Amino acid sequence: MELHEIRYFLALSEALNFTRAAEACNVTQPALTRAIKSLEGKLGGTLIHRERGNTHLTELGRMMKPYFGEMFTRMEEAKKRAQSFVKLEQARLTVGLMCTIGPSKLIDLFAEFNSGYEGVELYLRDGAACQLEELLTQGEIDVAIYCKPEEPSEALHALPLYSERFMIGVSPSHPLARLPEIRLSDLHGHSYLSRVNCEYRDYIREIREDMGIAIRCPYSSERDDWIQCMVIAGLGFTVIPEYAVTVPGLVTRELVDPGFERKVKLVTVRGRPYSPAVGAFVHQCRRYPWAEKMRTAPSLPPVAAE
Repeated sequence: MELHEIRYFLALSEALNFTRAAEACNVTQPALTRAIKSLEGKLGGTLIHRERGNTHLTELGRMMKPYFGEMFTRMEEAKKRAQSFVKLEQARLTVGLMCTIGPSKLIDLFAEFNSGYEGVELYLRDGAACQLEELLTQGEIDVAIYCKPEEPSEALHALPLYSERFMIGVSPSHPLARLPEIRLSDLHGHSYLSRVNCEYRDYIREIREDMGIAIRCPYSSERDDWIQCMVIAGLGFTVIPEYAVTVPGLVTRELVDPGFERKVKLVTVRGRPYSPAVGAFVHQCRRYPWAEKMRTAPSLPPVAAE
């Protein structure tokens, strides 16, 4: 059944006059008549008795009228909903966000997207990089922002957003705080507070062990805020990306010789058509002035005098 056939029937069932129904539908009377006959042919029965001065619904017509009325209403609602979705007047976007990414680099991005696309309901899903990849592939999230030491699989497409260095975080009274920068070898013998969800943890550990650098690990946690607080309390040092520092008072020094850097990326499924909301978010990320507008890393306390 065609939508216009249902619309013509509903107009005729109210007017009970072919001429007035055709005028209400802005079509010719022959066109309306053909549509009604086509609908009757599909249903296998007569809907309208057309008698001189007495056009009225048949029993089949009376029975079908409420069904057709509901169908037409729902189809019109679906059409309006689809138009709103395409025009981003009513859409949903779920962004997977790696749990180790600090908020400072993304606050303005989300704020500008939220104000620029008020019809898009923005949802954030927190998780580790491997979890986000799985959710993205399964369609549970629309896009993901994360990074890994290795490149994403061929099934995924990654758009680089920004880079950040790995730092050593210590308390102001820690011996390492006196150094302007910290070599990996400087960590030998010190206590390390491990950020469990750090995607570079094993990568850095393998390099450290190959260099024969031994450390103690008295504390580990999935919560970066607790790690930073325990570092400030003097329990040891931690390795943390420069823009992931969120606790005031943490002293950070760049890790060098070797140094480490991670590249945060916007990841989508390769070959999967963008919804209007996904397309808008990707466009926002592409044109966002990362180098100019991003909030800077927390200021570093001056190096203590010897």
